[in-house]
This record gives sequence, C-alpha cells and structure tokens, in this order.
Amino acid sequence: MKKIIALLLCGVTLLSLVSCTRKNGNADDTTDKNEATQGDTEDSSMGSDSEDGTDSKEDGSDLTTESDTTVGEALYNDFKNDHSGTATEIAERLLENEVVGFMGGAVPVEEGYLAGFDDTEIKGFKDGVMFAPMIGTIPFVGYIFELEDDSQVESFKTTLKNSANLRWNICTTADEMICENEGNKVFFLMCPTQFDEAPMDEDMSLQ
Repeated sequence: MKKIIALLLCGVTLLSLVSCTRKNGNADDTTDKNEATQGDTEDSSMGSDSEDGTDSKEDGSDLTTESDTTVGEALYNDFKNDHSGTATEIAERLLENEVVGFMGGAVPVEEGYLAGFDDTEIKGFKDGVMFAPMIGTIPFVGYIFELEDDSQVESFKTTLKNSANLRWNICTTADEMICENEGNKVFFLMCPTQFDEAPMDEDMSLQ
C-alpha cells in the first residue's frame, strides 16, 4: 500500500514539473514575440519621419501647422500691397477681401470726433474714410486717412493709437488694433482676429 501511495506521489510531482515547464516555455515565447513586435513598431515609427526631418501623420500630412493670418493682418497686407487711389477707393477694395465676414460700406469722414476714439478730435488729414459693418454690434471699425504730407504721419498715428478704445462698442470688444502707414496714407483698424459667422443685414445703416 505504501508503495502504491509513493508511486502516486511521484506521478503527481512529475505532472506538476511538466506543467510548470510548459508555462515557462510559453511565457518565454510570449516575451520573445512581444520584443519582436516592439522592435517592428519602433522601426515603423522611425520610418514615418519625412525626408526633411519633420514628423508626419499616417495620411502623410505634416504635424506642424502655421498660424492663420488674422483679419487685421490680411486687410493691412491688402493696403500695403495696393494703396493707390483715393481713401474711398482703398477702403472699398479692403471690404472686398474674403476675410470680411459682413456687409459693409465706406463713408467719408471729416475732422472731429470719430467712432472708436475716446473724447479726442481727430484732426490733421485732408481726406478720410471710415469702413465698417452695416450692423453696429460687430466690433469692427477701420479708417483710411490721407495727410497733406509725410511730415505729420508719426504724430498723427500716435494720436490715433493713444485715443483708440477697443471697447468703443458697448456690446462687444475688438481683439486687435493696427495703425500703420504707407507714405502719407494711414491705415487704422480695430477688429476681431477672425470672423466665425457674422450676421448680415443690408437694411441696417452704418453706426
């Protein structure tokens, strides 16, 4: 009887050893496979770099993106590239830019109190035009001024910048202000950086 029990114990021990050996072998195989897979993944990810050294997405597009040009920058670039003609002609061209998200118009202005400036009379120009939306709640107002000559331009620009108020419109606030010149023509603008969806109403008048 004792011999039979001893044989059974030996058999159980052998079975346990065989089972452990198989588990370890499978674990080693799994480890090897994981290492091989990681190696392939690293190789493929390294291979996704473009020839010029920049990373790229799986669809081939560049991961790096350039910031969009703001409304003010786009309109100033238009003015800088073509500031020929009268102040009215320049303003009307600017309103044709696709970044302008509203129905607008250009209106001649005279020396005195102008929209967008705090209690300061704007003087010293021979020709001036305001271009703005026909809806008064849009935080956008622009001017083209033509001075007699270049000598007073810097002083005139300083007056504009010091007097301007980004919150001249009680309902909303402009995001950026640009005041630059080309010769004796001055470009001034307060506006949003981008237009998402601007309402349009041809029946509203300039404010």
